[in-house]
Amino acid sequence: MCADFVLYEEEFKHLEEALRRLRQEANAKAVFLIDKNGQQIASAGEVEQFDTTSLASLTAGNVAATDGLAKLIGEREFSVLFHEGQQDHIHISIVAKRAILVVIFDDRSSLGLVRLRVKRANVDLEKIFEVMAQKGERGSQGAAHASPFSEITDDDIDALFGE
Repeated sequence: MCADFVLYEEEFKHLEEALRRLRQEANAKAVFLIDKNGQQIASAGEVEQFDTTSLASLTAGNVAATDGLAKLIGEREFSVLFHEGQQDHIHISIVAKRAILVVIFDDRSSLGLVRLRVKRANVDLEKIFEVMAQKGERGSQGAAHASPFSEITDDDIDALFGE
């Protein structure tokens, strides 16, 4: 799976903008970004018509099951999944090994267009996740230095307890 990450407001806005752009360029109904634990991170488009909580958790389960299938046949992973319905279709892909991108589209678009636009959006999303990872590393290093106990020495402890 992936390490937990901190989602800062600036990066959240960048993620939302990337999803809006993808939805528009792919002529999709809705686009969702979900973490691998099944929690929705961001979305764009006609999202109100979907049970987003169920969609997120079922998608994460689908990806986990598919990862199991891949390993059974000797593949590292299946990074793209496609489900075709009579009216709506779902394109699922892994982003930066950290999140799941879900694109829901109908016959106003095509699988080829969605795949092309998802590849382009993946580049943008990976950059945003990289910034998030760098900020998270800096934040955790800063938190260690900012500990209220970091300035206390052994001499201070000895003086406190009279030894």
